[in-house]
Amino acid sequence: MITYKPFWETLKSSNESTYTLIKNHNISSSTIDKLRNNKPLTTTTINDLCQIFNCTIEEIAQYIPSENDQLKL
Repeated sequence: MITYKPFWETLKSSNESTYTLIKNHNISSSTIDKLRNNKPLTTTTINDLCQIFNCTIEEIAQYIPSENDQLKL
C-alpha cells in the first residue's frame, strides 16, 4: 500500500498549507482528498509536489507491504 503520511509531515514542516497548494500551485482539492485517503496519484502529480517542496519522492509517499496489495500472477 502507498501511504502519503510523509507528505503530511513535509507539508507541516514547510511554509505551505493545503490552501496555498490549491490557490498558489493549482493542486486540485480532489488531489488533496486523494492524499488524505491514500488514493492513487499520477506520477505527474507526485513530480509536481516534489517540485513545490523541493524534496524527494520519499518525502511525499512511502510503500508499506499490505495483505490488500494485488497478488502477483
